[in-house]
Amino acid sequence: MSDPQLVRIGTRGSALAVWQAEWVKSQLQAHHPGIIVELELIKTKGDKILDVPLAKVGGKGLFVKELEEAMLDGRVDLAVHSMKDVPAEFPDGLMLGPILKREDPRDALLSIHYQSLAELPQGALIGSSSLRRQSQIKAKRPDLRLDWLRGNVGTRIQKLVEGQFDAIILAAAGVKRLGLTEHVVQYLEPEEMLPAVGQGAVGIEHRVDDARIATLLAPLYHKETHSCVTAERAFLAKLEGGCQVPIAGYATLHEDTLTLRGLVAEVEGGRVVQAQCQGPRADAYRMGQQLATQLLEAGGGAILQAVYNQDTLS
Repeated sequence: MSDPQLVRIGTRGSALAVWQAEWVKSQLQAHHPGIIVELELIKTKGDKILDVPLAKVGGKGLFVKELEEAMLDGRVDLAVHSMKDVPAEFPDGLMLGPILKREDPRDALLSIHYQSLAELPQGALIGSSSLRRQSQIKAKRPDLRLDWLRGNVGTRIQKLVEGQFDAIILAAAGVKRLGLTEHVVQYLEPEEMLPAVGQGAVGIEHRVDDARIATLLAPLYHKETHSCVTAERAFLAKLEGGCQVPIAGYATLHEDTLTLRGLVAEVEGGRVVQAQCQGPRADAYRMGQQLATQLLEAGGGAILQAVYNQDTLS
């Protein structure tokens, strides 16, 4: 019989993933004194394939499948995810539990020699692992060169320090959580670089039928973040988007009014289709679906179809 005081958290082994799992552990222990929380490190396919762009090897599910298998076979009770890595659908028997309070959702520009995106000279080389970031950069600064940048946060920053890139772009939340902000020269506001769906938010996945874990996790739920991320994920799900296409979605909440902005871009940075909508927080899911439909009809559908056709041919 399992120990009712023991909770086993499955996590990837990167420094950021472990930080997030330790954060959830501390929150659980703060709300439930006497509880025993253990971390189990699980290597995912996304952690093993580091020499190929995410867009070429399957995207979001790469970072969660092995964690989900560990939950389904009972090795761990829950998994902690960066919400931007979580697919729209969950396997039978698993569900999304609480989403915790969001960190900084913006992207951060890191550089050794330059102080902003505008200051980068013509032909400067930027490292990024994201088609979303690359397409928005290309639309603003077609004179810049971009190359793929994989690896954990520390590895990416080390490549910058070694001079492999003039600048790199990372999620602000990750560099802040790890205390690696030394080389951050600019935080890119959403008006300049629209964030990824769920960026900066941490979510917890667990078994549908595990009432004990659901009860323990209930105090960690952050309703404002949950509403915003619900709208963003509904937007992404309607577009059927993954890492293979440049899609961005970001929601903010002011009192009870939710504002959702979305973007679909051509991979090469030519055309960018953007839109936004506003409504009551209770309509978060519907708003996400509505904005996706609006973008599809405004030209986003043609962009996505061209990307998927290219993937089929390649």
